[in-house]
Amino acid sequence: MKKSEKPESKKNAGKGIRHIEDAASFLNEAADLTGEYGSTENMQDMWGLGKRDASVAAKGRHMLVRLIAAVLVTILLITSVFYILPKTLPELFRGTNIELFVEKEVNLMYDESYRVVNVSVTSVFERADNTSPRITQVLYNEPLKDIEEGEEYTKIRTEDDIEGYVRNSDIIADTSSVEPDLHEYMLVISDTSKNIMTHASQGTLITQVMMNTVLYADVKRDGVYQVSLPGGGSGWVGSSGVIEINPRGTIDVVSSRYFVSSALSLVNATYYENGISKQGISINGLIYVCSSVNGIELPRTIEGQMEAGVSVPLEYDAVTGDLLIESIIPGDIVFLSSNFGHGQYDMALCTDMGTLLMRSDAGTTIRLQEFTADSDIASRIVSVRRVFSD
Repeated sequence: MKKSEKPESKKNAGKGIRHIEDAASFLNEAADLTGEYGSTENMQDMWGLGKRDASVAAKGRHMLVRLIAAVLVTILLITSVFYILPKTLPELFRGTNIELFVEKEVNLMYDESYRVVNVSVTSVFERADNTSPRITQVLYNEPLKDIEEGEEYTKIRTEDDIEGYVRNSDIIADTSSVEPDLHEYMLVISDTSKNIMTHASQGTLITQVMMNTVLYADVKRDGVYQVSLPGGGSGWVGSSGVIEINPRGTIDVVSSRYFVSSALSLVNATYYENGISKQGISINGLIYVCSSVNGIELPRTIEGQMEAGVSVPLEYDAVTGDLLIESIIPGDIVFLSSNFGHGQYDMALCTDMGTLLMRSDAGTTIRLQEFTADSDIASRIVSVRRVFSD
């Protein structure tokens, strides 16, 4: 060995390398728990760790704080979404056009004293007996005031103040199907009739409803509405032949030609004293439903309609004394002396110059009949009323 060379053990001294020859002494040091090797190390001084990282207990406490904070934030969010926002946003947006989050105000119109018609159409009789005179009829989903309930018939009052008796089986106590504020849309049937089905497509028939029936809907899809039914449940009705308006809105008034068009859809219907549907209809019933679906509410009775609108002065030829039929225009309601002995007057509706929609000569159907200035029909005309204009 050269003098300049140092032993390997001395060359690597201070580098912390243990050699085999030092193994015994290493074990001896490890066994000496009182020595420097077995003492507790300060992690902050030895490894440069912060106080928070150097302590396991401190880290555990930190995680617990984070968990509690996350739970509190979640609870706050849930409370805001489901409790605070619904109460505060309506006030913020009140009086504006922004309806998002605005709670709909519900004012119920009908109490437990009301009933709802649950058949397509039913008669209102003068007495609690189906052989007594028929005063009028009421339609599906029509609300009625219950005045006195009997064994088979209930005395009711319609919303236009007609009192009479209807069968108990034809009305129901649940009024949810007629409460405007519980629904999104009000629908008025403008066709002579519409089917309510179990499904939007390929369903089965629930019932058939007549012109001027009012329904309320909550769902609107392409070509169909889901409507609420008396007594609960729902059905589907097609959108054609249906007028959609706001639940508390009214139908816009239209010109006389639309009124006449509605009336002509009932030509050849069976005549039915004081009837109001295609199953059986009178002229006063026809005028009542056709005016309603075209924006004007008229009374159901002949007596009430004789006071409706404005009186039309009848004009006569100065030479012949014959009625000038040009003074009666389409849409005018015509009152005639009766040929049938059932009351003082008959009624007709002018649909065209010199043409009236009226009861047939046999008294069984609604027919179109032409008349001239010197005809028997012209001589029977006693009064004309105009409720629609062009």
